[in-house]
Amino acid sequence: MLVAACVKWAELRPVVDPVHGTVHPAPRSAGWSSADRSAVEVALELAEVWGAEVAVVCAGPVAAEVGLRDLHAVGISRVIRVDLEPGQPSEAVAASLAPILTNQLGADVVVCGDYSADRGSGSVPVYLAHHLGAAQAMGLLKVTASAAGEVSAVRRLDGGRREDVTLKAPAVLSVEGAVATLRRASLGSTLAANTLTIETYPGRSSAHAELPRTEPWRPRTRFLPAPSGESALDRVVQLTGALVERTPPRLVELDPPAAAQAIVDQLRTWGYLD
Repeated sequence: MLVAACVKWAELRPVVDPVHGTVHPAPRSAGWSSADRSAVEVALELAEVWGAEVAVVCAGPVAAEVGLRDLHAVGISRVIRVDLEPGQPSEAVAASLAPILTNQLGADVVVCGDYSADRGSGSVPVYLAHHLGAAQAMGLLKVTASAAGEVSAVRRLDGGRREDVTLKAPAVLSVEGAVATLRRASLGSTLAANTLTIETYPGRSSAHAELPRTEPWRPRTRFLPAPSGESALDRVVQLTGALVERTPPRLVELDPPAAAQAIVDQLRTWGYLD
């Protein structure tokens, strides 16, 4: 068996321009999120029970190889980097990782962090489960290995509730950062990892990657006629609409196409649409 941990090299403490909100990478601020480090430790613990091998697959640039050598030192048998620039959407990340997990590794169980440190959508494990055709359990608080390829876990639900789940391989798990603490590597393993050659494969970058924002978002300006009235009070009342009859709230139950048209009509009435 083989257990794979998927990690993402991301900016942990980026610098945000206070004037126009542009995000800049800070020197020496990139690394693994607490959830990704927890995923690596969970993969190691599962492999110890099952007598399996552990591999780490990373989506990230060349700079991620420093962190991958650190992960190799804690007991990872194989590390692979998928060449992807930061900021790629979840669909592109999952589409790049899935062929490596199936064709190169043949992973039985995949462990991911519940969300990355950059986009934070938590959707990469879901897309991975789709591509791999595997069972999925997201937002796990506890993971326990049972028989070979079988996992018992506790999943977080809304309202402080919990759910006990049992999965069999193939499966994709996503764990929170507090589930496990990544073990420390020995000095000898750390020194030996410095000479490790990282396997690298090209990623599938998306043409729709989010571009850096260079200015704050502002809604479109609405053009209104100048107020009229003999006194300042009349003009203020007209500007504020204090004496204008308001449309009361109403509950409308319609089929989806009719409901969408009703929303568009209401936005046009309010002046948000031409």
